[in-house]
Amino acid sequence: MSLDQLFMALVLLGLLMLAGKWLRVHVALFGKLFLPSAILGGALGLLLGPQGFGALASLLSGDESRFATGLLPQASLEIWSGLPGLLISVVFAGLFLGKTIPGPRAIWRRAGPMVAHGQTLAWGQYVIGLSLALLLLTPVFGVSPMAGALIEIGFEGGHGTAAGLAGTFRELGFENGADLALGLATVGVVAGVLLGTILVNWGVRSGRLDIEEAQRMDTERFSDHDERESVPRFSRARSIDPLSIHLGFFALAIAIGWLILQGLIWVESVTWNRGADGLALMEHIPLFPLAMVGGVLVQVALMRLGHAKFLDRGLVNRISGAALDVLIISALATLSLEAVGSHIWTFLILAVAGIAWALFGFLVLAPRMFPKDWFPMGLANFGQGIGMTVIGLLLVRMADPDNRSGAMESFGYKQLLFEPVVGGGLFTALSLPLIYHFGALPVLILCSVLMLGWLVFGLWVFRPEKASSST
Repeated sequence: MSLDQLFMALVLLGLLMLAGKWLRVHVALFGKLFLPSAILGGALGLLLGPQGFGALASLLSGDESRFATGLLPQASLEIWSGLPGLLISVVFAGLFLGKTIPGPRAIWRRAGPMVAHGQTLAWGQYVIGLSLALLLLTPVFGVSPMAGALIEIGFEGGHGTAAGLAGTFRELGFENGADLALGLATVGVVAGVLLGTILVNWGVRSGRLDIEEAQRMDTERFSDHDERESVPRFSRARSIDPLSIHLGFFALAIAIGWLILQGLIWVESVTWNRGADGLALMEHIPLFPLAMVGGVLVQVALMRLGHAKFLDRGLVNRISGAALDVLIISALATLSLEAVGSHIWTFLILAVAGIAWALFGFLVLAPRMFPKDWFPMGLANFGQGIGMTVIGLLLVRMADPDNRSGAMESFGYKQLLFEPVVGGGLFTALSLPLIYHFGALPVLILCSVLMLGWLVFGLWVFRPEKASSST
C-alpha cells in the first residue's frame, strides 16, 4: 500500500465518522436507541462497500458492473481491515492510565458484590456457549467448538475485542469467528440499550427505582463510549504538546506489553514447546491484554515516583475514545455479512442464549447477590455483560443519575479486578487457543467450576439477608 492510499483510507474514515455523528443527531430513532456514532458510521461504510451497494449493483447489473465492489476503494477496505488489530492495543493500554489505583482492600470493599456478580455472568457466558457448541452447534451445524467462546467475546468484550482477536481466529482455522463475534457485539449493543431502557422504565413504574423523568431522559451526553472529562487548558508554554506526551505514555505501555508477550513466547519455546513440538499457546495471545498490563505498570510506577500528575485522565479518555471510534468504524465497514449469513443459525442461537443469560443474571441473580441497591448495581453488570462497558455506564446513568447508590464508583473499581481476566482480558485472549488445543469439554469444566465458585461465594457473602442482619 502506498502512503497516498493510506492517507485516503484515513480521510474516508473521518468522513464516515462525521456522517455517523450526523445520523446520530438528526435521526430521532438512533438518538432514542443511544447508538454510538461510530457504529452508525461503520454501518454506513458497510452499506457503501462491496457487501452493500456492491452486492446490489451486482444483482442488478451483473458481476461486471463497475460498482460491483461498492463505492469505496478496495485499497481503503484492505487498510481498514488491519486497523482493529492495531488500535485495540491503544484502547486497552489506556484503561488504567491516569487513574488512581487504590489498594486491593479498598477496591474490594466498594466493588466486591459487583465483582462476584460480574464474574458469574462472564464465566456463565462461556458455560452456555461451550455447552451449546458441544451439544448442538458442532454436531448439528458443523461449527468449530471455538464458537463456544463467541458470546463472551462479542457481548462482554465487544467490537474492539472481537476485531482484535481476528488474527487469532484466522490462525486457529476459524476465520468466520471474528465476523460472528462482531455481529454478536452489534446485537449486544442494540439489545442492551433496548432492554436496558425497558428495565429502567419497569423499575420506575414498579417502585424499584425512584428517579425523575427529566433525569431519566437526560442521557445524551453519555450515549457514546463513556463520560469524557474536559481536557484542561495549559497556561504555561511547553516544549511539547501535552497530547504528544500522552501518546508517548501510550506507546510505553504498549511497548511494555510487547516485551511481556515476547518473554512469554520465549519461555514457552524453551519449556513445554521446545523445538515447536509441544503446546503453543503464547504465540496465539494478541498484544492488547498485555498492553493493558503495561498500562497498569506505567500508572503504578508514576504513582510511586510521584509523577502521576503528568497524566490527565481526560486526555487519556480522548485518545482511547478516538482509537475506539476508528476501530469500530473500520471493523464494521469490513464485516463479512456472507460469513454471518452462512452461519445464521449459529449466530441466532448464540445471540438468543446470551441475551437470555444476561436477563437471568439481572432479574434472578442480582437481587440475591447485592446487599443493597441491587437494581442499579445489577443493571451496570447487565449492560456490560451484553454490550460492553459502554452500555453498563449508560444504564447506570439512566438508573441512578444522581449516583445515590454509589454504583458508578463500584462499577469503576470492579474493572480493576475484572477486565484483566475476562471482558477482553487474558482469559478472553487465551480461550480460543485453549479450546483449540484441549477441546471444548475441559474448558467447559474449568469455566463451570469458576462460575459456580463465584456464584456460591456471592450468594453466601453478599446476600441481602446478611446485610440486613448486620445492621
